[in-house]
Amino acid sequence: MASSTCWRCSTKASSLSQLLRLSSDPRISGFLPLHVAPFSTTSATSAAQLAKRGEKATFTKKRQNVSQVKARPPAPGERKALRKRIVLSNTNALEIPGMQELSVDSLAEEGVQGRVLAIPGSIVDRLRAVEAFKVAQNWSLFRKPSMLIRPDTLELNTELSNLSTLNPSQTVRKILVGERGSGKSVLLLQAMAMAFLKDWIVINIPNAMDLVLAHSDYAPIPSTSPTLYAQPTRTAQLLDSISRANPSLSTLSLSSTPPQTFPVPLQSNLSLSRLASIGSSDPDLAQPTFSLLLSELTRPSTPEHPRPPILLCIDHLAHAMRLSEYMSSAFAPIHAHDLFLLNWFTSYLSGTHSLPNSGMVLAATSESNQPAIPALRLRLTQLEQAQSPADFPTPAESLVPPFSLTKEQRAAQRDPFLAYDQRVLDVLDETKSGVQVKRVKGLSKVEARQLMEYWARSGLVRGVVSEELVQERWTISGGGIVGQLEKAVLGG
Repeated sequence: MASSTCWRCSTKASSLSQLLRLSSDPRISGFLPLHVAPFSTTSATSAAQLAKRGEKATFTKKRQNVSQVKARPPAPGERKALRKRIVLSNTNALEIPGMQELSVDSLAEEGVQGRVLAIPGSIVDRLRAVEAFKVAQNWSLFRKPSMLIRPDTLELNTELSNLSTLNPSQTVRKILVGERGSGKSVLLLQAMAMAFLKDWIVINIPNAMDLVLAHSDYAPIPSTSPTLYAQPTRTAQLLDSISRANPSLSTLSLSSTPPQTFPVPLQSNLSLSRLASIGSSDPDLAQPTFSLLLSELTRPSTPEHPRPPILLCIDHLAHAMRLSEYMSSAFAPIHAHDLFLLNWFTSYLSGTHSLPNSGMVLAATSESNQPAIPALRLRLTQLEQAQSPADFPTPAESLVPPFSLTKEQRAAQRDPFLAYDQRVLDVLDETKSGVQVKRVKGLSKVEARQLMEYWARSGLVRGVVSEELVQERWTISGGGIVGQLEKAVLGG
């Protein structure tokens, strides 16, 4: 039969009775406590006592009221400004004594190829205004911005000089292609710097992706067929960069009476710099102001109203050849060519419009952030093959099976399983546009040595720049690819 008393209680009772028997012994009673508290598993304040006071029994530790100081939230646009911040000078870097600056005369010198020239401060400010410097470029490692004079740089300088003097009404169209890190964006920057030295008007779209991501306001432009869409904020920003980067606009004025349809009254002798400032200060006026400014800059030059040559630049060209993230009233994606700014640029790239006072349309692709545009890749390969057929040998179909064609030969042929955008194909039609494709390759070993010696004089390379070191780093960088050479020598 089961006991009515649990074993634990009986154990406690026996232990207590044994302790009381020991306390009666006079030999050890002096060593025992006077009072023995009964064993209990409850807290000092029982639940019954708490119930009398109207409190609830709890066994959690009360937290102290600690006042938390909240940090100030970032202001609107503060994190974006920090992310896009570009540092062009490092006071900790060594200053190279006797370093030659970039100028029209220095570019005309013999043996300038392979040298590193410093960009003058006035040109740096204008390049910053058009956002020619990129965040991923390591300008902050050096005392002042400088650039390596490559054969491609001298080729662009020769073309700009010929357009200014020999061919006053020609428009050169060129697209820069090449591997990732080969220096396409830097070559674009060099072209803008040389155009500034020759007093050209430079208009630059730093990143075509910013115009198609639907991060800014847009609205349809009335009386346009097919419908074009204006981007007031983006247009105002572009007008502001044009005004700050081209101080020569202050010497140019309107050549005719402003149209009556312009939203605000304008003076007849208003300078083009002031006109650009009006559009940049008010996004509602940006679209008509930009159209009026373009019409003035593309008028034929006269002694009373001279007009300088124009350089049009764009980076990340592939984003200007796809569907944008904007939606029409029918909730259909808007093509990038239906956005006014990109429509205006592609009209000059395709040859639909030309620059009457000579100029150059220069575009650059990006291998690090490029959407898949089969039509663009097909046209670029076809144009490159037409310019240099020796690099794209065409085998006889009867002798060589299709699967043995090279990657470049397959890229020059249409894939029946891919969809090609006809609007992109029409923009880069080789029979109409006359676009040249320039492939930017790696540095030679002599240019790589000059660049590494410049890094060593700036305090970034420890040790001697020997022939063995140049050979090793040049091989590791894939044949002189500038971005890979920078990682191999400087790390990062």
